[in-house]
Amino acid sequence: MTTRTEEEPAVAAPLIDLQTLLAAVRRRRRLWSSLALFGLLAGAGLAFVLVPPPTATVKVLVAHQEDQPNDPGTLIRTDVALLRTTRIAGEALRSLGSPVRPEEFMEEYEGLGLTNNLMGITVSGGSEAEAVARAGALADAFVADHVRRLRETADAEAKALLDQRDRMRDELSRVNGAIAEGAREKAPAASADMETLFARRAELTSRISDFDQRAAQARVGAPRLVAGTQIVDAPRAVPHSLPKAVAVDAAIGLALGLALGLAVAAVGSVVADRPVLRREIAAHLGASVVAELPRRSWPWRRRSREARERLARSLARTVRGAAGPVSLLELGCARETGAVALDLARALGADGPVAVVDGLPGLPLAGRRPVPGDPVVVDVGGTAELSHRERRLGVGSVAPGAAWADLPHLGARAVLFVRAGFGSVAWLHAVARHLADQRVPVVGVVLVDPDPRDRTDGTLWDGAAAGPPRAQDARRSPRNGGGAPHAREAVGEGRWRTDRLPVRAARVPDSDQEAR
Repeated sequence: MTTRTEEEPAVAAPLIDLQTLLAAVRRRRRLWSSLALFGLLAGAGLAFVLVPPPTATVKVLVAHQEDQPNDPGTLIRTDVALLRTTRIAGEALRSLGSPVRPEEFMEEYEGLGLTNNLMGITVSGGSEAEAVARAGALADAFVADHVRRLRETADAEAKALLDQRDRMRDELSRVNGAIAEGAREKAPAASADMETLFARRAELTSRISDFDQRAAQARVGAPRLVAGTQIVDAPRAVPHSLPKAVAVDAAIGLALGLALGLAVAAVGSVVADRPVLRREIAAHLGASVVAELPRRSWPWRRRSREARERLARSLARTVRGAAGPVSLLELGCARETGAVALDLARALGADGPVAVVDGLPGLPLAGRRPVPGDPVVVDVGGTAELSHRERRLGVGSVAPGAAWADLPHLGARAVLFVRAGFGSVAWLHAVARHLADQRVPVVGVVLVDPDPRDRTDGTLWDGAAAGPPRAQDARRSPRNGGGAPHAREAVGEGRWRTDRLPVRAARVPDSDQEAR
């Protein structure tokens, strides 16, 4: 019987992990908080630098002959456009006796249609009194111009109606003359023409009366529109509060800076693709996270000091149980790794002499001033001078530019000190491949400067069915490359994990015939 096996499909990684994105943004809080603070200070500074000039406002009620309830605001927009003309600006300047050019004065005021018939005018000046005087003169000039245009329109309409009436009267005179001549003639044929003339006279008389009435209405409507156009809100200075302006501008700057900072942090974290969570770092390096260490371990901070002491004791137990020398390899945390190496060497000093092999670039431990009780520190070239009885503790780096050939000389096994968010996914895979090529198994990963809100599990599960499915999927097919398989090649006896091949499940036959 042939047993057909099917591989378990791997869980597809999401394009953007929200948890990872939030953790990366939180880690860049210095960036977005700095931009928010810069926006706050910039907004407050602009409030002091860009102080608006004294301003006055006035409101004018404008009546139109073509007013309609459904007017979309076309008439008031026309009035606003007329307000910004040299004719009205010149009239206002002449009433004020100002030598300013109308073109320059037009840049210092603006109009706004508040409703279909209400217009607001805002004018700036050298002082509040000048601004109020300018607003009043401009409003008076606009009202006078609007009234003049209403009267000219009414007079032109009335004149056109009266001219038409006069033409009708002339024609009526000719019709009356024809009727008088026809009355003197007694011919029977003239009776039909007389009826036509009488009908025409009646029509002309009616039209003349209509034109008289329309002309009177045109003249009567103008005073109503003139009375409806007036200043409803007297010119007054607009109060300006500097503390309020500073608070408003600072709040706006803070919001814009914060939004810009969060956007830059989010986009930068997505583009950089630097793992932050324990789960991701363990999956890409192929080793479990065994401990955490705050990045800034100040001596007067009790929690940081206790964390370093616990980490040193834990690593001391690991080093004592190891068959060969152990090295501490850093990635983005050279200072913290060197300090932990010295603490670990002091803890191991009770068992016998300990020598620290320094392979850190840029921060050499061998060149520092020795303190009583410190272990012996030598560089990589001085390992031949050490006694075989001394326990060796190597300190090196796997950061970009590291000397990979020196790693086997630092220790047969390695503990990785990885700063969260420092190395990209590609570099973590490169570290795993190089360690596998150098045949340096990784005992575990110490996560430096972890995210305090990280609740993910940094332990890798292998083989056993009791392991979490997601951890098995992450081990089986890590994201963006194959860093974990290379790391598994370097795993020896005594590691934290045991690699097994995935077990293939046989398909159960559907019927007895298929089983036969």
